[in-house]
Amino acid sequence: MAGNNNLHMSKVGKTDEFYTQLSTIEDELRHYRNYFKDKIIFCNADDPALGEDGEDHFGDGLGGYTSNFFRYFQLNFHQLGIKKLITTHYEADKSSYKFEIVSTDTSDQIGFPECVKTPLQGNGDFRSPECLELLEECDIVVTNPPFSLMKEYLPLVINSDKQFLILGNMNHAIIREIFGFFKENRVWLGYKSGHFWFRVPDYYEVKQTDFKIDENGRKWRRMGNICWFTNMDINKRHQPLDLFMRYTQEKYPKYDQYDAINVNKTTDIPDDYDGIMGVPITFLDKYSPEQFEMIGVDRYVEDNPHYGRRFTINGKETYARILIRRKQA
Repeated sequence: MAGNNNLHMSKVGKTDEFYTQLSTIEDELRHYRNYFKDKIIFCNADDPALGEDGEDHFGDGLGGYTSNFFRYFQLNFHQLGIKKLITTHYEADKSSYKFEIVSTDTSDQIGFPECVKTPLQGNGDFRSPECLELLEECDIVVTNPPFSLMKEYLPLVINSDKQFLILGNMNHAIIREIFGFFKENRVWLGYKSGHFWFRVPDYYEVKQTDFKIDENGRKWRRMGNICWFTNMDINKRHQPLDLFMRYTQEKYPKYDQYDAINVNKTTDIPDDYDGIMGVPITFLDKYSPEQFEMIGVDRYVEDNPHYGRRFTINGKETYARILIRRKQA
């Protein structure tokens, strides 16, 4: 997402180009400020390029950059004590380039740091050899990749053993290729989640809902279940969920084909049930590894007799469920 056209328009023609608001980035990254000191930050799915006219659209001399992730780190480079910032620009049919901001002993701590533009031999795709080398060089990845490629992108970053903070959709967590990382506590959700507004290109069609055009004629779309994926430890994930409900067979029916009870809301998780429970995917926002164990996803849990299919209750298919079990005190 956030401006890298090779990533945003998928092979099946999905509309996958959304520009993250600076306020959305600021609201989340303020919780991780201590992580960035003396670190190399890599935005490998963000386009640092200027707008088509090359003019400054922000009114602050930074230039009309597409990516607000680049803008955030450029604005806060000195305050965060960043060692280096790297962003890459994609071009499908010609050489791309990277932008770098490097901290030096003689750099002026007042004003905006200088950007250095260097050509790349390849196209700047996050899977290209050059970008994989940059991934190896960096300490932390912060970006907003295309949602249509998250099944490939997120495992690549997780397996790189780098720290990361990635904007995505909560539904990505229950993809078969991704959920195992959640189960192993190699990735979890950050602080903010919910419905977020994104600016979209002018060619996007008008929608009846979750769509608006601002006073400057720019188009916006709102997307639900947006969240941040990270492996940087935060206080939130160690705060246990308060449980108030008591188990009854009537309120918590069992699935037809699996020995687990169904829980319709995270707030309805019973305090006195020790077996396996199927909970909504929004549970991930409240998950504490000290309080719960994640067993699997309904469709892909190993002992699902109808592997690949959702569970049913009285023959009716349920919504997607994550299987969990309370840890004993």
